[in-house]
Amino acid sequence: MTNHDEAAAVRPLTLAWVGRHLETGERIVATEALYGGITAEMRRLTIATRDGGTRDLVLRSFVDPFRVAHAEDGLNREAGALALLAGTGVPAPGLVAVDPTATRCEYPSLLMTHLAGRTVLDDEGLETRLPLLARQLVGIHTVRPAERPRKYVTLTTADTVVVPKGADAAAWAAAVDVIRKPPPPCEGRFLHRDFQPGNVLFDMPLAKPADARISGVVDWAAASWGPADLDVAHCSTNLALLHGPAWGPRFAEAYEEAGGVLAATTSERLYWRVRDGLACSEEVRAVARPWREAGRTELTTRAVEERLDAYVTALMDSPA
Repeated sequence: MTNHDEAAAVRPLTLAWVGRHLETGERIVATEALYGGITAEMRRLTIATRDGGTRDLVLRSFVDPFRVAHAEDGLNREAGALALLAGTGVPAPGLVAVDPTATRCEYPSLLMTHLAGRTVLDDEGLETRLPLLARQLVGIHTVRPAERPRKYVTLTTADTVVVPKGADAAAWAAAVDVIRKPPPPCEGRFLHRDFQPGNVLFDMPLAKPADARISGVVDWAAASWGPADLDVAHCSTNLALLHGPAWGPRFAEAYEEAGGVLAATTSERLYWRVRDGLACSEEVRAVARPWREAGRTELTTRAVEERLDAYVTALMDSPA
């Protein structure tokens, strides 16, 4: 969902910084707030070009005091990922400029090219989109960077899991026991680390929805190195919460059908899927809010908690 704003909505120092990275004779003529993100303020900037046309850029700024404190690492990682992905075939934005410590801007900021397309969170058409998502993630995992990004991070522990009200206590206790164990050994891959429908843009022809294609993958701030299972598990959890618990395992199947390789054993696969599901338990409210803003008004915090409980319970009942 979008909302039109005055150009002045971009703060003065940031506006001047953006201006220094435009071509001679170009100027910002409009801005548009982009909603759906959790961690940063996003704006699309319409730039008038010298030939009388326009082009768009996207400005990401961390304005929340807590997020500002952690912005430098995320912006540096995103800038590094965007530079790395240039020319790989992965449809990521192009890096224009970054100010990770707010040296020139009011807040830590990153400027990048704008990608056409839109996020699609509706249940309708998911059967068509699922293999596209799977193939795109396989493509990301085939990237072999000359310099590896930082190793993946998982913050959730057995003590930080938030068991939803009314959840299956036995299933959740068993799930928590799973992540008490050390992570299984894995072959590393280049990870997006937040690959899910909210970060994927689709070109959806109205006349032929079946001709949908992915036009972009955004939000690379957590790009890292780790097991493919971690990215697959994260997308599986999001699909289970957005569309129903059965869609989580279906995404993992689609990933393998697209040529992706997951952990060799059932217990190893279960570890990553459970870990991501439990990680989501700590931020259900933050996850559900942008989905409602995008039109999925039925996805209240409580509704998402119930789907998470059903998904985690299903994982523990049928780990295969």
